Amino acid sequence: MSLVNFSGQNVVEFTITGFDHLPYQKLMGTVILLAYCLALLGSTTNICVISTDRRLHRPMYLMICNLALVDIMFTTSASTTMISVLLAGDKTVSYHSCLSRVFIYHLGDVTQCLALSLMALDRTVAISEPLRYATILTNQRACLLIVVSWFLGIGCIGKLAYIADQLPYCQPVIKYVFCDYAAFIRAACVDPEPYWFVSSLIGLWLFAGQLPLILLSYGKLVFTVLRLPSTEKGGRTFRTVISHFIPVVSFYAPKLVSILLTRVGVTLNLTERNALLIISTLVPPLINPTVYCLQTKEIRGTVLRIFRRNPVLPSKG
Repeated sequence: MSLVNFSGQNVVEFTITGFDHLPYQKLMGTVILLAYCLALLGSTTNICVISTDRRLHRPMYLMICNLALVDIMFTTSASTTMISVLLAGDKTVSYHSCLSRVFIYHLGDVTQCLALSLMALDRTVAISEPLRYATILTNQRACLLIVVSWFLGIGCIGKLAYIADQLPYCQPVIKYVFCDYAAFIRAACVDPEPYWFVSSLIGLWLFAGQLPLILLSYGKLVFTVLRLPSTEKGGRTFRTVISHFIPVVSFYAPKLVSILLTRVGVTLNLTERNALLIISTLVPPLINPTVYCLQTKEIRGTVLRIFRRNPVLPSKG
């Protein structure tokens, strides 16, 4: 029977085999669990602080809150699978659960990229047009931009999920460390090459469209800061620009490494590809809340006030 003419979906669950050759699985699982918990703690802290403090209901903080929500969704979709495989020893995941994780993971990937673009836009307006910032970027416009970014992500990744769901599957094995589009397509009983077109277009949009805009925005910010008088305010502004650029680097660096190595003819084996996947999934959600909590004076001040208001009392003995 030709694979192209194969009809029917025989696979009801997949087995994750990406960690099978890893010698210290429990150790890796513990590291991933710790990183996941820290990412959840940081992102949840930012969301709670911003949502409960009315003084922080401003465009920049709304965008930080959006990025924190995206980080939770993005890392949860992949980390829970890896933790289940490594620590619980449960390597199986149902077809529909795997497909839903594909959708959530890639939705988080796209919306995180768009969230970083929105934050670059926010800082560009704030530093380049400080006197007009409040009128150019209002809370309503910030919320509208965030909603549009989510609809764009849902539309793009919904198409990928639809393509994946239409294919016949007769290979119940995912050779990667969690469910993503590439792993899902390679498990199908078809030639995967024709099914990379849409995902390649989305990737091209994120790299050739969004990344240059982000770089140009921060380049303009650096140029603007360098023209400021050598004052303490200028130094603080420059540190703010650098801190906002760190999440961009942590998000794009693993992807760029993979692309550049492929372009120069370096063939990554499965273990190396899985390592880059893990880094790109765990590092940005771990770095983002840390950067914005520690570098943003208002969030840091609110967190410190909470701890001072609720000191740990010594136990009576």
